[in-house]
Amino acid sequence: MMKAYIAVRTECENAIRQSGINATILRPWYVLGPGHRWPYVLLPFYKVMELWPKTRDGALRLGLVTLEQMVTALLHAVENPSSGIRVVEVPEIRVLGRVSRQASTVMP
Repeated sequence: MMKAYIAVRTECENAIRQSGINATILRPWYVLGPGHRWPYVLLPFYKVMELWPKTRDGALRLGLVTLEQMVTALLHAVENPSSGIRVVEVPEIRVLGRVSRQASTVMP
C-alpha cells in the first residue's frame, strides 16, 4: 500500500513540476489528530531513532507531525507563495509549528 501511495505522490509532484507553476509541496509522513492518536505511543521510539546517527535521517523524514503543525505549514505556504517549486519535509513542518506557537504566546 505504501508503494502505491509513494508512486502516486511522485507522479503528482512530477506533474506539478512539469506544469511550470509555482508550488509548495508539503510532505508530512503521518499527521496526528482527532481519530489518529494511537501513533502517539510511537513518539518515544522516534525520539530514540532521531538520536542514533544511523537512523536519524529516516526518523526525521518519516516523523510524526501534529494537526496544528500541519495547518500552520499550510497557512505559511499560502501566506508565503513559492517562486518555483518548494518542498517542505517533516523537520521544516515541525519548525514552522514551533515558530507559530512561540509567536502566538508573545502576542497580547
